[in-house]
Amino acid sequence: MSTFAPLNLSLPATSANLGPGFDTLGLAMALYLTIDAEAAPEFSIQATGRNADLCARLDRNLVFSTYRNILQQSNQPIQPIRLILHNEIPLGMGCGSSASALLAGVLLANHFGNLGWSAEQILTEACRREGHPDNVAACWRGGMTISSMTGSRVATATCGTNLNWNLMLALPSASLATAKARALLPPTYTRADAVTNIQNAALLVAAFAQNRPELLHTAMADRLHQPYRKQACPLLPRLLPLVDHPGVYGVALSGAGPSILLITDSTADKQSLVNAIRHAASDPLLEILQTTIAHGVTVNGAVAG
Repeated sequence: MSTFAPLNLSLPATSANLGPGFDTLGLAMALYLTIDAEAAPEFSIQATGRNADLCARLDRNLVFSTYRNILQQSNQPIQPIRLILHNEIPLGMGCGSSASALLAGVLLANHFGNLGWSAEQILTEACRREGHPDNVAACWRGGMTISSMTGSRVATATCGTNLNWNLMLALPSASLATAKARALLPPTYTRADAVTNIQNAALLVAAFAQNRPELLHTAMADRLHQPYRKQACPLLPRLLPLVDHPGVYGVALSGAGPSILLITDSTADKQSLVNAIRHAASDPLLEILQTTIAHGVTVNGAVAG
């Protein structure tokens, strides 16, 4: 009989960048990857929810590959596990699906490998594997996170966990690989563009920290990545003007795209906003998700980050 206790994980979706905070800012959203895990004679996954067929695959599975790799590197036996998984996070849409999968793999390895890692070690390992900290930190800690990664050291701060702002995600029918989106960016930027983004990113942190939604109209404007990703994310130029629509605080590409994040007034008429988004998008296949700002990862029901 196995000596390992079952493990329950709940990991939120995330939206990175938020406009000007390239590879720095992230926001946890109340759409979840939920996993119940237990030791088993062999690896298996029972998946429900979005993209259940992809989530149930045993090959090219980021959760399992991360789990196995960490145990191998830690010289620990690879204990087969059975996962019962429910996914609400869109895959390949700039909503942090890889960050949640990486963190899940790290947490599973820590538990079933008896690694005894601290919260800081878990976060650092997941950020190292992701290559940048914005999505991972937001998933782990919740709210809006500000992150810096230098070598193997990750520093994060969190604000805005309890803001009563609504979030809307506009999802086109086609996904976009992060590597392709990054390839669109230029090697250098002008000083004016860099300064503007520093100003806006600082203002954006203040808006979340002080509950100042009126600042988001200016603070979510970006010059470093969104102008160059419009060709691969045609929904972006169509929805950016909605920043002037009543009830909309700010609009930005969600991560590397192609989804668009809208931060909205919680008292605004939701159907009116949905109608405005659909009219501006001119995309009959557009999916719109309505959600809120989330807390971070929970492990067995307790907030971990």
